[in-house]
Amino acid sequence: MDLKNRTLSNFAELVETGECKNFKGRLKVGVDLGTANTVLAVVDTSNRPIAGISAPSHAIQDGVIVNYYECVQLVTRLKETLEERLGTELTYAAAAIPPGVSEGSVKSIGYVLEGAGFEVTNIVDEPSAAAAVLKIRDGAVVDVGGGTTGISILKDGKVIYTDDEATGGTHMTMTVAGHYRIPYEEAELLKRQPDKQDEIFPVIKATVEKMALITEKFLKGYEVPAIYVVGGSSMFREFTSVFEKHLKLPVYQPVHPLLVTPLGIAYCCELPRLSPKKDNKI
Repeated sequence: MDLKNRTLSNFAELVETGECKNFKGRLKVGVDLGTANTVLAVVDTSNRPIAGISAPSHAIQDGVIVNYYECVQLVTRLKETLEERLGTELTYAAAAIPPGVSEGSVKSIGYVLEGAGFEVTNIVDEPSAAAAVLKIRDGAVVDVGGGTTGISILKDGKVIYTDDEATGGTHMTMTVAGHYRIPYEEAELLKRQPDKQDEIFPVIKATVEKMALITEKFLKGYEVPAIYVVGGSSMFREFTSVFEKHLKLPVYQPVHPLLVTPLGIAYCCELPRLSPKKDNKI
């Protein structure tokens, strides 16, 4: 297992168990306000995962806050839970948005973090946050979220293009709900069951193919050596094979793709400089 996958596995274990790593110095927080889940990631100044927490959320859609109060309450609760576990206050945080959202939506996401008691130090686009974890210099990061499929194209370690389109996990769930004639909430639970993947994937395959076509459109005019797919809606085993068939490029998926972006957001949290200590000599 390479370093980035080992780091993701360590972070996933912290989220699943609720445990925390020992730390020294200041901490950075990444807040991922997803369409289906809100995740908080905590790292130290060397970007070592220290703690994490996740909870279902329906207060944001495609980067737009649809229930501000509910969103603030959820982030506040998750922040306080982590602070109790760590025994310290979490002050500085970064957030992320899908590419191409309005300036108003960017400000709203910042207000949510501030409402929860954070000092916001950075707001980045989601695929670029993922690229920070995957340490990609050349290639394309495709972030398949609950509401959108977003992309960042990198060349020599710099983002040269970002975009997104409204097709994501919610569209998969609606397809499952329609196929089985069940409520949306029940379809979402069914979609997430690992032992149902072989049954569910043929149902949502056309939606995945549409995501591949969206990615193909984004890539026009750019030459990339490989595609890196992240996001909770990409967790199906056959997801990458559909992309490879349509794009004719190598497609890679890290372990725990749902947690790549929140961890990357924490990486992007910019801590303010410490004031030099005053000389107490008289």
